[in-house]
Amino acid sequence: MLPLQDDIPSRTTPFVNYAIIALCGLVFLVQLADQPGKPSMVERFGMIPVRVLHPGEPVIMQQLGDQDTPNGPQEVVFEQEAAPSAVPAFLTVFTCIFLHGGWMHLIGNMWFLYIFGDNIEDRFGHVGYALFYLASGIAAGIVHLMSGPSSPIPTIGASGAIAGVLGAYFLWYRNANVKALVPLGGFIQIMVLPAPIFLGFWFVIQLFQGVLTNEGSGVAWWAHIGGFIVGLALAFVAGQLNLIAPLNDSRDESTKFRPNFGRRYRY
Repeated sequence: MLPLQDDIPSRTTPFVNYAIIALCGLVFLVQLADQPGKPSMVERFGMIPVRVLHPGEPVIMQQLGDQDTPNGPQEVVFEQEAAPSAVPAFLTVFTCIFLHGGWMHLIGNMWFLYIFGDNIEDRFGHVGYALFYLASGIAAGIVHLMSGPSSPIPTIGASGAIAGVLGAYFLWYRNANVKALVPLGGFIQIMVLPAPIFLGFWFVIQLFQGVLTNEGSGVAWWAHIGGFIVGLALAFVAGQLNLIAPLNDSRDESTKFRPNFGRRYRY
C-alpha cells in the first residue's frame, strides 16, 4: 500500500522533517559518485552486523545484485572483503540511517516520512522530533543486530527510523484517515482507510516477513518491527511525561476524509 495523503493538518512548518529528507537526498547523490574498484559509501558507512560485533576483524561482505545470464538478469549474492569503516564500527548504527540502496529505496522512504513525519514533529517540537527520529533509527539498528548478529550483509536506509515515526502516529492519531493506493484483486484501488488500519496492516506485513524470511533476504524486517515498537513506546512515554504538545485535530467536515473503497484501476 502506498499512502497518498493524511487528513491531519500540521500547525507548524516541519523544518526538521524537511531537513532529514534533504540530507538523505544529498547523501544519496554523494553515493552516486562512488567509483568502481574503490570503497563505496555503503562499505564505509553502512552497518555490517558482524563488523559491529567483531570490530577489527576482516569481513567478507555480501551484497545482492543482478547478473546477466542466458535466461536474463538474475539476482545473485556477490562476496568481497569489506573496506574498513570510515568511523568506529559501532557508529555505523547511526550513519547507516542516511544511506540508501537506490532511487526507489530513497523515494519510498522519504515519501512515507513526508506524509507522516510532519504531524509527529508537530507534537514533539523540532528538537524533540530530531532526537526521537535518531533514537528510533538507532534502536531499530540494534534490533537488527540482535536478529542477525553474524550477518555480513550491509544494512542501510532510514526505514527503521521512519518505522518509529509510524509507531508514534499509530498511537497518537487513531482518528486520522489515510488516502492510499491499495493493490487488490487485480486492481489498484484508491481507498481512504483509518490510520490504525493502514499502519496496523503495514506492521503485520513486516512481522509476517520477519518471522518467515531469513537474514539474507535483503530487507531488514526486524529493524522495521523494532523501530515501530520503539517509536510507539517513546511516544507513549513522552505523553505520560507531558513532553509533547496537545493533540491537534482541527479538521472540519470539509477537510476530514471519509473511509471508502474509492475507484479501481486495473493493473
